[in-house]
Amino acid sequence: MQRKLLIMAGLLICILTNAQTEKKTRLGFLLSPQISWMSSDANSVNSNGSLFGYNFGVLVDRFFDTNYAFSTGLTINTGGGKLSYDATSELEKLNATYRLKYIEVPLSLKLLTNEFHRSRYFGQFGLYSQFNIKASDIDGNNISSNVNFFDMGYQLGGGMEYSLGGNTFLTVGLIYYGGFLDVTDFRVTDKSNLKRFVFQFGVIF
Repeated sequence: MQRKLLIMAGLLICILTNAQTEKKTRLGFLLSPQISWMSSDANSVNSNGSLFGYNFGVLVDRFFDTNYAFSTGLTINTGGGKLSYDATSELEKLNATYRLKYIEVPLSLKLLTNEFHRSRYFGQFGLYSQFNIKASDIDGNNISSNVNFFDMGYQLGGGMEYSLGGNTFLTVGLIYYGGFLDVTDFRVTDKSNLKRFVFQFGVIF
């Protein structure tokens, strides 16, 4: 399955690179730190801490007007979180750490201001889907059997683009990602969502 995902990723990168030749399409590269955590809808499962990770890959903006674009791409992100599960005794708990790696495909609407002193500001909102390619616990043991393969959610945020000259821009922003689906497949019947703050840094051409 991982080999198939890598082949799909390679094909998508080729498509996105060729899309740059179109006049109204921009291609960018992102390298962004992120903080992620997990929350549950069950009283017996509690969030027990966050994890630091990263998000990197390619970004594509397809403009349909001067200040409006559909934004998509292909990124790899690492994150996860820590959960505390109540056990049979009120004094006994099971603490679990989920270190997760995904291939992510975002899709959002980006709204940009006109350029002012070489800067443009933007807001964006939309959805994302991601596919788990690695899952491990705090000791590095494989826990893929306890993690669902597919995750989906919404994204909301904004930031700034600073012109470096010509069509090259430095972009910075803060994007919140909130998951819709249960990322765990554990013995407790609950819904544990993955959430993230991504501190976006990148270069757009």
